[in-house]
Amino acid sequence: MGGAVSAGEDNDELIDNLKEAHYIRSDLVEKAFRAIDRAEYYLEECRDSAYKDLAWRHGNLHLSAPCIYSEVMEALDLQPGLSFLNLGSGTGYLSTMVGLILGPFGVNHGVELHADVVEYAYQKLDHFIKTSDSFDKFEFCEPTFVVGNCLEIPPESRQYDRVYCGAGVQKEYENYMKNLLKVGGILVLPLEEKLTKITRTGQSTWDTKKIIAVTFAPLVQPKQNLNGRPKSAVLPIFEVRTLQDLSRIAIRRTLRQPISMGEGRTKRRVSFPGARAMHRYGPRFERRRFCRRFYRQCVNSVVLHDSMIPTAMDDCNYPGGVEEDEDEVEEEEERGCRRVREDLPEEDEEGGASNEDEKSRGGAARAEPPVNVLRERILRLPLPEPLKMYLLYYREK
Repeated sequence: MGGAVSAGEDNDELIDNLKEAHYIRSDLVEKAFRAIDRAEYYLEECRDSAYKDLAWRHGNLHLSAPCIYSEVMEALDLQPGLSFLNLGSGTGYLSTMVGLILGPFGVNHGVELHADVVEYAYQKLDHFIKTSDSFDKFEFCEPTFVVGNCLEIPPESRQYDRVYCGAGVQKEYENYMKNLLKVGGILVLPLEEKLTKITRTGQSTWDTKKIIAVTFAPLVQPKQNLNGRPKSAVLPIFEVRTLQDLSRIAIRRTLRQPISMGEGRTKRRVSFPGARAMHRYGPRFERRRFCRRFYRQCVNSVVLHDSMIPTAMDDCNYPGGVEEDEDEVEEEEERGCRRVREDLPEEDEEGGASNEDEKSRGGAARAEPPVNVLRERILRLPLPEPLKMYLLYYREK
């Protein structure tokens, strides 16, 4: 199944083709697809076909075509904090993309029939966490996989907000799949050779929508034990995060936020003799307004030279005004400009890209700087090295 869009030279070009064909329609789904390189989930010797819109199978390993995954992701209508169950989780490619959207307070579970595939999925998950630059750009809901047949899930198991089945579901198992959903939940599955979206609108009411025609291998029927009873596929436990883990999430979230200039700043009330004379048309106000105007120009510049800041402050230093109050303003402006310089990309030897180059690219987004800002900020914290490594999830780079 696949072949709906042209092959790409790399992952980004494949995503561009999927967007152009309207398989990817939302920003959340696009960001998740771009964050994870599809080729990383192929065997090394099979990566030549990774960016083709085709399904891939090697032994028990299997990946659906990119156009199918994009339709599934769009149909699931994923939001942060939801619970997700992937039946036939395979290599973990889809579950990892879903985890980027669910965030740290979602639930991300997968059931896979083959133990060797679960082991492969955990290897790929560990590689993503330890080496991918995308990991530090998202708040991630790490998937958990278990070995078992998805048709052997006990009926008393907990229900989920979103469920996807990656194998063809026989008509007699439709109600079984529906019972895995919470009220308001969405189930996406191949049913009667149609990718189908089922929304649970009430305890016994459903809304069904056919999406596209698909061809999937059918679900494997459960095997009987010697005692004649079917096995039981035990789903992962819904674990409550520890205080230590919650602290790591909060610290990383705070450090990931860009430093915004001027936001959250409160005006200082001046209470000294003659303060009323400092009205909006007075010379002191004009002096402070000039400093702020230059400061904003510095912030909006592509590169801030170290020599600019003291020159500006010298220009502002003409007589008049209250020295103590102006010194505080200047110090605060200097601190803000220093923070901006630390976060801006460094200029190359030739002066960086010119405006003409930016126009020739047709307004294309600038290439992101190679420096991992979150990692650099964590490494600068005055903390013991073991704690820094914990905040970095023990990532290698």
